[in-house]
Amino acid sequence: MDKMIMSRMEYYGYHGVFAEERKLGQRYYIDLELEMELRAAGESDDLNLTVNYAEVHEVVKKVVETESFQLIEALCERIASVVLDTYTSINAITVKVTKPHPPFDIHFQGVTIEMRRTRK
Repeated sequence: MDKMIMSRMEYYGYHGVFAEERKLGQRYYIDLELEMELRAAGESDDLNLTVNYAEVHEVVKKVVETESFQLIEALCERIASVVLDTYTSINAITVKVTKPHPPFDIHFQGVTIEMRRTRK
C-alpha cells in the first residue's frame, strides 16, 4: 500500500488533565501516515485522484485547535476517526501526537502517542 506522510504539523491546542493546560494551551506536533492507493494520481498528475494534504492539514487543525481532551490518547483517536470519516480513499491511518512540553518538573523532549487505525 502506498503512503502519504505528513510530518511534524504544528498546532496550538487546549488539552490536558490539568485545568491550566486546558486554559492556557500549548503546542502539539502531529504526524500522519495515510495508507491509500496513489498509482492513478502518480501516473496522471491529477489532484482529484489523491488526497489534498492541505485539506487534511485543515481537518486536523480544526480537531486540535477547537476541541479539548484530557488525554492526548483521546486527541489521537479523534484525529484518526475524523480523517478516516472525511476521506474514504484512505484505507488506514497512523497518527502520532506529540506533547513537547508536558507540565512536569522533569526534563525530557515530550510524550508521543501513536495509533494505527484501519477502515472498518
